[in-house]
Amino acid sequence: MRILLTISDFLIPVTVLFIVVFGCLKKVDIYEVFLEGAKEGLQTVLDILPTLIGLIMAVEVMRAGGLLEILVELIRPAAEAIHFPAELAPLSIVRLVSSSAATGLLTDIFSTYGPDSFIGRTASVMMSCTETVFYTMSLYFLSIGIKKTRYTLPCALVANIVGVFAAVWLVKLVF
Repeated sequence: MRILLTISDFLIPVTVLFIVVFGCLKKVDIYEVFLEGAKEGLQTVLDILPTLIGLIMAVEVMRAGGLLEILVELIRPAAEAIHFPAELAPLSIVRLVSSSAATGLLTDIFSTYGPDSFIGRTASVMMSCTETVFYTMSLYFLSIGIKKTRYTLPCALVANIVGVFAAVWLVKLVF
């Protein structure tokens, strides 16, 4: 384990050194290329900022307005019928939009049920088995100008649903 920690400490500096040495060998003006990349990155941030603010606001309005609690109560009968913990429904939904908001919900789950409870463990695994689909699609597709997503959204939603149920199944299987 100590070897892995040492390797991880040196990974980023070695990577940066490799890039600089490679650029020097290829006779590239490294500083100029860095500045061009920084300008493009800043422009990308400015392009996607309204979308990010909108997503964050939507999640906060849902949390503050009690919509997530109402949604849990609406989903509870169906969730119980398929042996899915209804307490994880808000996390499943918010995770589609925002990782940081989902992490906040995860913290709430930990404080309510405990991290070692079935709900806490399932929520932890769920965070690893799912993706922020809407955030990722809006961020990446907007940044490169893709307007038609074709099959991306349906496939990503199916993959997320599979991840959610896989998390429940795995925790039941292991614990």
